[in-house]
Amino acid sequence: MKQRSVLVVLFDGIQSLDVSGPLEVFAGASRFPEVSYELRTASLDGAPVRSSSGLTLVPDSTLAAAGPAHTLLVPGGRGTRAPDPALVEWLREHAPHAERLVSVCTGALLLAEAGQLDGHRVTTHWSVCDHLARAHPDVEVDPEPIFVRDGRLATSAGVTAGIDLALALVEEDHGRDVALTVARHLVVFLRRPGNQAQFSAQLTAQTARREPLREVQHWITGHPGDDLSVEALAARARLSPRHFARAFQAETGMTPGRYVDRVRLEEARRLLEDTTDGIAGISRLCGYGTPEAMRRAFVKALGAAPAEYRRRFSPRPADEPPGRPRPTDPAPLTH
Repeated sequence: MKQRSVLVVLFDGIQSLDVSGPLEVFAGASRFPEVSYELRTASLDGAPVRSSSGLTLVPDSTLAAAGPAHTLLVPGGRGTRAPDPALVEWLREHAPHAERLVSVCTGALLLAEAGQLDGHRVTTHWSVCDHLARAHPDVEVDPEPIFVRDGRLATSAGVTAGIDLALALVEEDHGRDVALTVARHLVVFLRRPGNQAQFSAQLTAQTARREPLREVQHWITGHPGDDLSVEALAARARLSPRHFARAFQAETGMTPGRYVDRVRLEEARRLLEDTTDGIAGISRLCGYGTPEAMRRAFVKALGAAPAEYRRRFSPRPADEPPGRPRPTDPAPLTH
């Protein structure tokens, strides 16, 4: 059995969930007899650190005494805004030696300061993507995905995306069954695809100021299968198509067509996750018309066809009968 060590770097102002979320995933996986993760935490001087929520975290050792790690994980938090130069220097020296380098949320800022992201495609919390791109022009920052893999480097978006990334790493190391069981016990999905957008259409778009445009936004959300052409939506807002299109983009930050595409994709995803409806029926309900049109939209946005997307979110693989016990399931996780 191959043991993989996971070292989590601690510092004052850390986001506690960036630490505990991934650690719970790796610890849950280690309950399988054939899985072993050695989990360690360390701070510069070995002293306890205070998280942004006020929670105190006690490290296992100093960073100097921690030794090499298979997976080096750097969390985010307020402490990344003005990092300790000694921490940045430690990362600059030791991060290149980790077999797998991982950041959660704004932990990417620390890795960037240490020169570990240059020439790589990465993501981080949406609120600091622009700052990261401006401060480090040699880093390719993608603000859309919840996590990004680029060789040995793995970066994730805000907070809970660290759990998604950790599940993806467990699946990579030990297979889908192990990761799926951990996800079940943590009551999370296995797994949101890495290139799933950080925001829903409703959160990405601004809410229109004018009532007719706000009403159209609500109408789109509730009626994804209707005629949502610019002409039809403009008629509902009692505006000319040209005026409507300009006003909608000015007030929401995206074109009507892009907003409609996102709403339809989200509704189709929800139906694939929460129902057993056929793909043909879902494509009609969500306004795609045909399964092929929905497949193209899914592949373009998520990198997976609808059937594959459903398989990832299914509580059990599609070819496994309900109720069939898994011989590899570990003992129940207890609190």
